Amino acid sequence: MLRRLTPVLLTLMVVALGITALAARPDDGTPRRSADFVVLVGAAGLRWDDVDPRNTPTLWKMAEQGAIGSLSVRSAHRPTCPVDGWLTLGAGNFAAWNGSRPGGGCPASGVTVEEPDGIGANLPDQPGVVAYNQDKLAWGATPGALAESVRCSVAVGPGAAVAAARPFGRVDRYESSLPADPAGLLGSCVLSVVDVGTVDDDDPAVRAAQARQADARLARVLAARPPRSLVLVAGVSDTDTPARLHVVVADGPGWDGGWLTSPSTGRSGYLQLVDLAPTALAALGRPMPERPFLGRPAMTVDDRPDDLRTAIAAPADADREAAAQRRVAGWFFTLLAAAQMALAVAVLPLLRRARRLAGPHSPAPVSRRVVAVVELLLIAAALAVPAALLADAAPWWRGHHAGWWFASVTALLIVGGTAAVRFTPGHDRTLGPLGAVAGLATLVVGVDVLTGSRLQLNGVVGYSALEGGRYAGLGTVGLGVFIAGALLCGGWLAQRVRRGWRPAVLVTVGGVAVVIVGSPYLGADSIGAIALTAGVSVAAAICTGGWLTVSRLAWATMAGLAVTIGFALVDLDRPAAERGSLGRFLAALGDGTGGLTVHRSSTSNFQTLVNSPLTVLALAGAALVWLALLQPWGGLLRLFGIYPAIRAAMAGTGVAAGLGGVLGGSALDVAGAAGALVVPMAALAALRVLDHSTDRTVPDGGRGGGEGGAGPSGGAGPDGARPSGGPRPGGAQVSGGPAGGAVPAGRLRSADGAGSASGDAGAAPGRPGPPAEDGVAAHPPIPGQVTPASTEVPAR
Repeated sequence: MLRRLTPVLLTLMVVALGITALAARPDDGTPRRSADFVVLVGAAGLRWDDVDPRNTPTLWKMAEQGAIGSLSVRSAHRPTCPVDGWLTLGAGNFAAWNGSRPGGGCPASGVTVEEPDGIGANLPDQPGVVAYNQDKLAWGATPGALAESVRCSVAVGPGAAVAAARPFGRVDRYESSLPADPAGLLGSCVLSVVDVGTVDDDDPAVRAAQARQADARLARVLAARPPRSLVLVAGVSDTDTPARLHVVVADGPGWDGGWLTSPSTGRSGYLQLVDLAPTALAALGRPMPERPFLGRPAMTVDDRPDDLRTAIAAPADADREAAAQRRVAGWFFTLLAAAQMALAVAVLPLLRRARRLAGPHSPAPVSRRVVAVVELLLIAAALAVPAALLADAAPWWRGHHAGWWFASVTALLIVGGTAAVRFTPGHDRTLGPLGAVAGLATLVVGVDVLTGSRLQLNGVVGYSALEGGRYAGLGTVGLGVFIAGALLCGGWLAQRVRRGWRPAVLVTVGGVAVVIVGSPYLGADSIGAIALTAGVSVAAAICTGGWLTVSRLAWATMAGLAVTIGFALVDLDRPAAERGSLGRFLAALGDGTGGLTVHRSSTSNFQTLVNSPLTVLALAGAALVWLALLQPWGGLLRLFGIYPAIRAAMAGTGVAAGLGGVLGGSALDVAGAAGALVVPMAALAALRVLDHSTDRTVPDGGRGGGEGGAGPSGGAGPDGARPSGGPRPGGAQVSGGPAGGAVPAGRLRSADGAGSASGDAGAAPGRPGPPAEDGVAAHPPIPGQVTPASTEVPAR
């Protein structure tokens, strides 16, 4: 009865942990009505390094008393040209102008603004722009949605006209330039949009002059602002490539000091351009449009330094780091993929010659020094991504040669991590390096997530605030490494306990990992948590040995579906503004707009599959596993037979990484990051299993340790250690005592820590003895018999 109830209890445990992680969400503190008027002031290209107390005194004073942040100006096109930025501001969604972009740059022509009556204005191109965004682009944006949500709006300047135009092109009130006294104009409507100019020159002196002119216009706006008004100043777009982070400042009732943030970023001090429209409507107390904005209302967080110079230094530094990250990340993953492919080629001949064969014609074994060097290189390759993540703790991006500084720091960390694994107790055991590397990787990513994911933000193996996809929690690469590390750790620990306890160990370790990945306070990745739940369920189902039967697959599927359905029900019960990605998708399916989400996900998957270097890592790792390691001479099948918990952990990693990448819109990126850790460790463990597959040693009478016990004098040492007895001429060895003679009555045990027959078998018939670890029993020897190395029961 207990054995029958075990799958049910473990399934319930996984479900409970998963829903606990996903259901609890922090209070987002959505702002209520705080102003009677909102004035949106835009300056295309304005960055924090343009702001100082002498050149821009008005903006400096406004930042001192208001809330500040870094603005990501992502739109439907990259780079975000000024016209795209203004259009995205008015749509509250990723939008783009439908003009041609030669060479990936910005359109040369300006926007046509007609003034037929001297009061308002008309944009004749606006209906075509609306059709282009809704029919051709994946985001389904509605340009003019912000203006449609208020009774009256004012626009000053051509850029502001693009943001304030209604979907049919009408601007309620328009002035081509800011009047000397704009008080009457700004007080005529509850919403005003003002274009104070562009800061786009590469010459520092000219750029400073442009910022000074924008600051002078801002001073006139602030002097004429209506009572109880909220003024938002934003650098609404890029002006060149690559993309940068820009200025955003909020000043008004309830916006006194602090950092700006929003639920769309989940990170203090970061805001998206699409957040400005819902922020304006929330401050005015107006309802959101029928087609929801992609952005969320902004709020303040009170942990900003008192000194403004210190506070401004943080977003300016983040801008430099994000710009350097884009340059370095591409070549890092390219070099990593090339290095792992070269290691795969180097491992192939070692796999073919690792297994000793009896007879005079067997190939000579590879030098132990060569094998040791390759093992260290495999460990270093597996630690490359965790080391690169840890390297972001150093300010490498501040130097003139940021790439070289990053390479130097990462190389030092790889060397240090490899040395730590090499000198870890138990390194000579078959699973010693695998457990140590998995533990290090899980520790690095887990500690970063628990401390706010500071290393992943704008990190080389993290995510960039410039891309606009994620600002907090676990990124794509971090998710892949954490999935692989956590499941391998769980498999390594499960292999060291009795067979009946293995599912509980895997579920415990995997359940904690699900909480870390899915909790909105930590990893904030609901899709990753659901995928990891499926992987943990599969691993727990087969960790005791045997195949993935229909009943086991059914329990694993039920656990994954239960977590998904439970979270969906909890998420749908929340208000629309507080729902997560799964709840928004299900709500979109209900109102008929779910096709846009599916289209965006499929487009993202295809683009990532074609352009990402991690795709090469995933495909190269899969090729090495399928064409080499899983072949009869590859050693992985023997490893799986002797260590079923490791087989379960690797199978669960494949399931979780595949689901997490496809459902999250990152194609094979999660699998590539996981493979960068798993494949080198699988190759190393397979080499060791093959190297010791023909060893015959005499253990110390009783039962061995979890991965192999110590033998008597002249017998086997710890698992994976070379026996200290006599040589093995012709690939054979005589199992015996100190003199190497006849075998005394006792039990045989292979040096890889298992009996000569692999699999979860019982004791040999006719000779009861103590149960063997790893679920493997050794066969009793015949006294006085010489056991050649070729006498071996194949792994099942």
